[in-house]
Amino acid sequence: MATTWELDFYSCPILDEQQKKLWEVLICESPLDIKAETDSLFRYAQFCPSNQVNSASLRQAIEAAIAQAPCPPDKIRFFRRQMTNMITKACEDAGIPVYGSRRTIALHQWMDDREKNYYPTLPNYQEKATNPSVVLPFPNPAQLPDALIGQQWAFVTLEAGAFADLPDWDIGFGESFPLDMAGVSAEMRIPGVIIFSSRALPLAGWMSGLDVAYLRYETQSGGNSYRAPIPRLLLETGSSESWVLANLTTDTQQTEAKNFEQAKRDAQNVHFLAVQSDPNSESFAGFWLLQELNLA
Repeated sequence: MATTWELDFYSCPILDEQQKKLWEVLICESPLDIKAETDSLFRYAQFCPSNQVNSASLRQAIEAAIAQAPCPPDKIRFFRRQMTNMITKACEDAGIPVYGSRRTIALHQWMDDREKNYYPTLPNYQEKATNPSVVLPFPNPAQLPDALIGQQWAFVTLEAGAFADLPDWDIGFGESFPLDMAGVSAEMRIPGVIIFSSRALPLAGWMSGLDVAYLRYETQSGGNSYRAPIPRLLLETGSSESWVLANLTTDTQQTEAKNFEQAKRDAQNVHFLAVQSDPNSESFAGFWLLQELNLA
């Protein structure tokens, strides 16, 4: 299995001796399947003075991490779009493929832990410091290519314990992560969406190439400055891309979508997306375990 790393380079709530903000490079290995042992995943952290925040310093940190890691990464993910140019250049100079992604679950969890349990223990910690950043607008959702639109779809739920056998399922494309990593117990109900399509394998392959992040229900008010014509189910991919999976034109569909969003919240925002050729199929052309993260 390929090794994927998650990376961030950001200012943290610590001041150096000159009372300047310290920056930090965080790198961690992605758990790519539900049986991954999170305690053994590779991690690397390095502080950086604010006057050395550049692609050269970041490249050196990446190379230092590679020297310490059990194996080098095949690719690197990052979520912070404001740092795209710097991160992309540093990774390319280090010879590692890189792409924007909101599927940085291990990194998000680690950063949250450092904010709560590590930074407050350090000298010159700023308890109420914020990390201001430029808010970049998200593009309007795009329509799926006609050849990839599913013929049917359905909202479903599965008990979390059912995912214990996920490695044994017949799956073409997909990715997962350990549910306990997200604080999900075996008794929780995990909501999901199944898409049925006669072109299930091409659809799943196309989705896999876009780096599936999460699903969300968008009401008429929308999440950006525009106003959606009708409520719809969106597929979020990459660092900012969004796709219309289905227009929700009936009251029943909209109620099901609202229930889906509530079930997501009840399950720590964990959910799944599946692609099958038909409802009677025992295999999946695609299956992704997902978690919507607050990456602001």
